[in-house]
Amino acid sequence: MQLPLFIAKRYLISKKSHNLINIITFISMAGITVGTMALIIVLSVFNGFESVIKSLYHSFDPDLEIAVKQGKTFHFSNFPSKEIANLPSVYQLVQVVEDDALLKYNDNQYIGKLKGVSENFINVTTLDSMIVNGNFVLQEGNADFAVIGSGVAWFLGVNLRDIKKMLSVYVPKRGNASSFSMENAFNNKVIHPAGIFSIQQEIDDKYVFVPLRFARSLMNYSDEVTSVEVYLKPGTDDETLQAAIQKITGGNFSVKNRNQQNATLFKVMESEKFAVFLILVFILILASFNMIGSVSILIVEKKKDIAILKSMGADKKLVSRLFFYEGMMISFIGTLAGLTLGFVILYLQQRYGLISLGGGKGDFIIDAYPVKMKVLDFIYVFLTVQLIGMIASWYPVKYLLRNFEEISFS
Repeated sequence: MQLPLFIAKRYLISKKSHNLINIITFISMAGITVGTMALIIVLSVFNGFESVIKSLYHSFDPDLEIAVKQGKTFHFSNFPSKEIANLPSVYQLVQVVEDDALLKYNDNQYIGKLKGVSENFINVTTLDSMIVNGNFVLQEGNADFAVIGSGVAWFLGVNLRDIKKMLSVYVPKRGNASSFSMENAFNNKVIHPAGIFSIQQEIDDKYVFVPLRFARSLMNYSDEVTSVEVYLKPGTDDETLQAAIQKITGGNFSVKNRNQQNATLFKVMESEKFAVFLILVFILILASFNMIGSVSILIVEKKKDIAILKSMGADKKLVSRLFFYEGMMISFIGTLAGLTLGFVILYLQQRYGLISLGGGKGDFIIDAYPVKMKVLDFIYVFLTVQLIGMIASWYPVKYLLRNFEEISFS
């Protein structure tokens, strides 16, 4: 094991008789370095964007959401709320009534989603930090207020300074409507808009938050809810608690964590990340052809050395390992250099935000490309590149030494 490795080291650092071999070896190493660096940087940037998107949705989505599997609503009085609330990791339960609604402000109309939440919602949400205009207030005494997404507010032309203007909310009446007229087919209530929030376009263009009592009155509900949101204490293992709550609620209810609430979004993000990973791996495979050429030319140049080793008793296995180690050393040095350079660039980006997203300051939620380094990504990239290097080293050795017995000094 040591002799082939020692000779491979000497071949790597010694000057070759043909300068072209040194150049091809350097190009091979540089190609692997750049490819590895690009791979770890792109994966870390994807991780950064994923973290940003998750943080945006986490300010809107609860830790766990409980909803009935069949039907639209269920009676909260029949729900095991006390049993769930008494679990040591549960912080609070929020009752929710959510449905599509026709929104009208002045002469503008827009179809959005009305979300009525219980009074304790204000104690658990971080939505108040996302207010861009007005205040985050849903009820004061007997007065009800609406907090509107920035997209909805823009479509409706909401002006919070004009306190005389009210937001009209229409929802279809339960059961069969007796007429197609607005008065008979829809329930209608008005509410004063108090604030405008901005989280993420998909949410901003859809949601209007109102008090639970307003939503129930509008929809002729007594104690019905469409879901119950569970907020947990810090440091809670949500998977364990999710299983415990699912056991309490039984098979008629679904209990979803934050990732499951936005399963499609995160699956798409994972698919995009994997697709980019495959593309960069393909580029690395192309770069490895330089390494195949480098090892092949080295074997041809060292035919006399092979003959000498053969006369000294070296068998085909030892000589094959020698040149295989040569290729693996090129791959290893290139991979290590790429990961090191990638780490340095990512660290500088993470600390100083060297590359910005463009536009003016404050145009985006973040000013610079986000990065998040994961140890597993570094390990996966290292193993992937080493596997490519192993195949690229094995092939020329296997092919060019197939006639090992015929190699001689002549």
